[in-house]
This record gives sequence, C-alpha cells and structure tokens, in this order.
Amino acid sequence: MARGLAVAWAVLGPLLWGCALALQGGMLYPESPSRERKELDGLWSFRADFSDNRRRGFEEQWYRRPLRESGPTLDMPVPSSFNDISQDWRLRHFVGWVWYEREVILPERWTQDLSTRVVLRIGSAHAYAIVWVNGVDTLEHEGGYLPFEADISNLVQVGPLSSQLRITIAINNTLTPTTLPPGTIQYLTDTSKYPKGYFVQNTYFDFFNYAGLQRSVLLYTTPTAYIDDITVTTSVEHDSGLVNYQISVKGSNLFELEVRLLDAENKLVANGTGTQGQLKVPGARLWWPYLMHERPAYLYSLEVRLTAQMSLGPVSDFYTLPVGIRTVAVTESQFLINGKPFYFHGVNKHEDADIRGKGFDWPLLVKDFNLLRWLGANAFRTSHYPYAEEVLQMCDRYGIVVIDECPGVGLALPQFFNNVSLQNHMRVMEEVVRRDKNHPAVVMWSVANEPASHLESAGYYLKMVITHTKALDPSRPVTFVTNSNYAADKGAPYVDVICLNSYYSWYHDYGHLELIQQQLTTQFESWYKTYQKPIIQSEYGAETIVGFHQDPPLMFTEEYQKSLLEQYHVVLDQKRRKYVVGELIWNFADFMTEQSPTRVLGNKKGVFTRQRQPKSAAFLLRERYWKIANETRYPYSIAKSQCLENSPFT
Repeated sequence: MARGLAVAWAVLGPLLWGCALALQGGMLYPESPSRERKELDGLWSFRADFSDNRRRGFEEQWYRRPLRESGPTLDMPVPSSFNDISQDWRLRHFVGWVWYEREVILPERWTQDLSTRVVLRIGSAHAYAIVWVNGVDTLEHEGGYLPFEADISNLVQVGPLSSQLRITIAINNTLTPTTLPPGTIQYLTDTSKYPKGYFVQNTYFDFFNYAGLQRSVLLYTTPTAYIDDITVTTSVEHDSGLVNYQISVKGSNLFELEVRLLDAENKLVANGTGTQGQLKVPGARLWWPYLMHERPAYLYSLEVRLTAQMSLGPVSDFYTLPVGIRTVAVTESQFLINGKPFYFHGVNKHEDADIRGKGFDWPLLVKDFNLLRWLGANAFRTSHYPYAEEVLQMCDRYGIVVIDECPGVGLALPQFFNNVSLQNHMRVMEEVVRRDKNHPAVVMWSVANEPASHLESAGYYLKMVITHTKALDPSRPVTFVTNSNYAADKGAPYVDVICLNSYYSWYHDYGHLELIQQQLTTQFESWYKTYQKPIIQSEYGAETIVGFHQDPPLMFTEEYQKSLLEQYHVVLDQKRRKYVVGELIWNFADFMTEQSPTRVLGNKKGVFTRQRQPKSAAFLLRERYWKIANETRYPYSIAKSQCLENSPFT
C-alpha cells in the first residue's frame, strides 16, 4: 500500500477521471522515410507535488513557466519509473501528481514548412496525464500502458521563436474504482496512530504500481496529408497468401494510393491501389512461430505511398508496415496456427527491473529475448498490461507468440464492475487493438486477469468487453485468465480458450506436493467437460529464494520449485495430447511488488532472478521445452539443424 498525506480527495477525483476520451485516428509506429523523428529520451526536470492536497502545481500553474522557476527540481531519466531513482522514501511510495518538463529546440524547417505536421507522441504515462506545450493545454490521456499523441503544429509554426519548445507533463498515478487497473483510496482516521489526512492506496494485484514516463517520448513529422492508419488481415487459400488491407488518409480528399508488397529479399510480389484491397501472393511464405519452421517469423513489407493535391502543391507520404501471413483458429481441443496444432510452451513476464522499474530498456529487452530462445520458449503473455511496442516488434521478428493482455487486473471487488468502468475497459481494448492489430505475433487478446468472475455483475461485464473486442478484431480469439471455480465462473462461456491460473501446493495445501497430480487432473477434466474448449495452464509456480536448498524439498527452496513444476508436468503431458494447448510458467523473472509479510523484496516465483540469472528450475524448464519442441515439430516444416543446435538432447 502506498502511503502519504492528502486532503480533499473528492476535489482531486473529478479532475482525474471526469472524462472518457474517444479514439481519434490511428496509432502507427512513427517511423518511415517521409517522417522525421526527434527523440526526447534523456534527462527531464521533475518534481513531485508533496502538498497536502497534491494540487499546488495547478494552483500555482507550474505549466505556465519553466518548472525551475517555481522551486527545486530533480533530474529524472526518461524512460523510467520515478519510484526507484532517488533516495527519497517519499517518492518511492508517492501517490498523486508528479510533473515532468523538457525544453527542446526544433529543427528550423519543422517550424517554417507549412506543409509539415509536427506531432508529440508519448509512449506511456501511468496513469493519467495532462500535457502542455509552451503553457498551452494540449492533450489529456487516461491509462498507463499505451501511447497517445497530439498534432502541435499550430503551437510551433507561429513565429521566429517557435523553434523553442517547452513540454510539461503532469502525471497522476492514483488508482480508483473506475481506472484500469482499479484501486481504492483508504483514509486512516485513528489519530492515535496516523497523522490527519493519512491515506493508503490499496491495489488488488501483485506487482508494484510503478509510475512516470516509462516509455519513450518523441516528436515526429508527417506531411499535412498523411497516411493515418493501416489495417492488415491475412488468410491462406491453397498455396497462396491473401493480404487484405485498409488504409485511412487524413488531410486531403484528393489523393492516390499505391500499395506494394515486398518479400524479405525486397522483391515485389504483389501490388494494388486505393484505400482497400486484397493482395494475392502465390507460394506465400508463412509466418511461423519459433521452433515450428526452418525459417520462422517470415515477414513481408507492405509499402504504402500517398500522393495528395494540396493548395501549396503536391504532397507525398510513405509508410512501410511489416506483414506476416498467417492464420489463427480454435477448435474444441486445439489451437491452430496456419492450420497446424500449436502448443504454447512459454512464460508470463513483467516489464520490471532494478532501478528503472517499468522503464523501457533495450539491453534488458534483448537479454530477455536471448533467454527466451535459450529456454526454448515459443510464447508469452503480456501479464498484466500491454508491453512496449518495441517488444511486439521483437516478437514479430523472432517468432515469439503473444497473448496480448490489457490492464484488466485487480478486478476483485463488486464495485469495480460498474458502467463507468465498463466503458473505460472497452475504450482501453480499442486502444490495444488499434496499436497491436497488425502484429502477426499477437494471436489472442486477453481482456482481464483473475477478475471476480463468479459475480453475476462480472459475467455481464466480461461478456460485453469480450463481445466488443471480437467486434474490433474478428480475426483473433479472445480470452480472459481465470482463477475461479469452473462451476461458478460467469465469464467462461464467452471466451474462445480457457486460461487457468492455479497454485496447488503453494497458496493452499502448503508443502503437499503429493496432491498436485490429483488436483490438477480434476481441474482440467472439470473445465473441459463443462465448456468443451481448449485449455491453457496460464499460471503455475512456486516462490523460490535463490540459493535456498533443502532435501526433501521445502517451500521457498530451489528444490521445491523444481519438484512442484515436475508434478505439474506429469499431468500436463497427459492432457496436452488431448485438449490442453499450452503452459505458461509464473514467472519468467522475479519482480517487485508492494511490501508485505509474504513478499521478500518482491515476488520470487521467477525461474530467473530479477537480474536475469537462472535458478535451478530454469534448466528443468529448458529441458522440457526443447523436448516438447522436438516432439511436436512438423518434419516437413522445421529445420532439424535449428533444433539440434539449441537442444540439450543432442
């Protein structure tokens, strides 16, 4: 629980959550030959508003002049969470408004060329953000894990001094019953124990509520007539791949579009024109998951060229989108990729590391992917929020399959299933699908993790969110991850795949490893008999303090973690030949949580430490995953050399 002093929450609340913002336009990744970028990563000026009501920044209008003029500031790296950067204990557990500022000098041509748009893009700001440019209120966004942006051309193309830019961002990390994830504020009023106005932020999920500018901030340009969005879906007909495209253009009604599809060798394989169409690729090379094909993750390039007639003359824009041709389907007992049974053998992750918190970090990302490939993992779930765009780009390139989860975690109380929350949840799913719809690695959407799905109100709520998500993207299955009883779960009838979290011999029947096989068998058989849908064991595991050893195995030792996994694997091997289509260990690596008597510097269920060093269970899991890969590969479609090179069985 985060702690602090504050008053007048009722005043703060309406400012935070008074509006739900409708989606406008696309959210293409800002990179193309016709678009320039100016990265704003680095040091920003920073201040937390420690005033009792957390509103001094608004009362004194800190955004109207440089932040340093209103008081002391800290240097804050971006991207990073602010919590672990300083030695100030108040900042680590801070709840309320924090202020970021960066002064920028723009390229002169950006401010003088009226045929150029200038866009400010923020990769994420947890959890509610207000943005000013040169003191002008420019943009607001609710939700901490997705990008948002604004056209600021009218603020930077106004005169000789317009190249000087001051960007101010106020961020509030408070969680309420209608945010996603939700939370509650609890005032502790016993003045014999607590100061006046003392409150805690209650959360209902098991990871630390890191906050700040946790992904990149940048400025980029487009022409005034530009390609706003591209939507691609693919299918396979005999030996031909079909690429269906739909393109949105803004800024002009008089334009032409040329569309070309190039293979990985940059050879033209199909072309078209107009805002929508279908490209046929004879003998298409399909996008296959890692370890399922001799050349996994094959990507084509969809090149879109726009030529528009404007009052100042012709304008052109150009965008290249990586495209993987693949299909996804679900039967009563199988998950199919390109018509072949696919078995998820992978992990759950967190965006979490020392010092940077949830801040995006390229070295960490590359290390994690190297560990995933070493492990023989072919999939992960973005537990419990959408990860950075660059993560999904890596998955597309490496063939790592993704269950893309929204921040619908901690939906534990009846008051969280209200109409305001429902509308917010559906809007978040719109943002997730808008950003991630074109990634071939994304094969399924997850709308929630461990909601209180036994509640009647939760059943209606989940039905609405799932239905909405399927309408947004009919091409992918939809699920949520449950830990409810099979007979009581009100949301399970609406999913395409059952995803189950269970921790036998950990959170109950402590230490009794001998019970796992019976209880896990009962779990699988009960769920499948009731719903006749494929099942993924979406979480299982045990807390392990690295270096703790005991034989016979005792809880928290490396031996216990290995033994618990082995008991699960016996049953998983029996059921994966029937209707269990995947297993995802909890967790890839140790991660930080709120402090509690049951958490020793965070959650220690990782098979790697927080510093990415393997525990004993990592070697057990590696042996298992490579064995499964060798057993389930298709002889005609996977390179034996690839398996032999990496497999521990050679």
